[in-house]
Amino acid sequence: MKAQTLAIIGGSGLYEMGWLEDIEEVSVATPYGLPSDAILRGRVRDGEATVLFIPRHGRGHRFSPSTINYRANICALKMLGATHVLSVSAVGSLREEIAPGSLVIVDQFVDLTKRRTSTFFDEGIVAHVAFADPTCPILADAVQQAAQSSSVQVHKGGTYVCIEGPQFSSRAESQIYRGWGAHVIGMTNMPEAKLAREAELPYVTLALVTDYDCWSADKEAVSMEAVVEVLNRTVGHAREIARALAHTLPDVSTSPAQHALKRAIITTAPATGPDARARLEWLLGRRA
Repeated sequence: MKAQTLAIIGGSGLYEMGWLEDIEEVSVATPYGLPSDAILRGRVRDGEATVLFIPRHGRGHRFSPSTINYRANICALKMLGATHVLSVSAVGSLREEIAPGSLVIVDQFVDLTKRRTSTFFDEGIVAHVAFADPTCPILADAVQQAAQSSSVQVHKGGTYVCIEGPQFSSRAESQIYRGWGAHVIGMTNMPEAKLAREAELPYVTLALVTDYDCWSADKEAVSMEAVVEVLNRTVGHAREIARALAHTLPDVSTSPAQHALKRAIITTAPATGPDARARLEWLLGRRA
């Protein structure tokens, strides 16, 4: 088995990993520009795995959901050898039983974003990857196992509606999403999950539930003040789950993400231009 490297993408409230050692900051230039921040690379204490950490909003929360350079983030993690991706994301709940302060291991997405580039294959080379099962079930099981010692409630499975933001949803929108059967709502996991699949990276979302959005007239509508208050109470659980996962990374050789590009590229070799091949060399190598 090749060396395992866990990439952790931190969302609102999760800006560092205090359990790493031999930490270094790595700046990566990608064909898509700079990622959100320098990437922290370290080693798990008393473990063998390497860990990469990037705050998707940048340190100090500089980037809104719409201005995050998702392509550069995923590309940089792949270039640094990531083999597993854990995405930590703050969300609102669309279900009574998913209470603020709990966690959800997401397995499906509805993408309602409007302004974001959602593919690496937008010019010169066309690919259509399978995305029926957007997250890696093997990695999701490992996250659930890692969470067993946590005192927080963890829900396995759920649909994440990703809206453009940065505004929270209206009551009418929130009711529509509930009617669709969705479980949580957020602003950042699309196109992140799509790009991870194109990069053939096993990916899973650990969602931190901070509020009940605004679907219920009996509950206070979501506010940033309330979100931060709950995040301060729950982000430590996500940090500990990530640490446990780093010690027990599973074999993901049968993940849906592995070889996702094998039959996805439809552009014939003679039709691919040198610019497209150069831009995707980090991903396709000789296949480009």
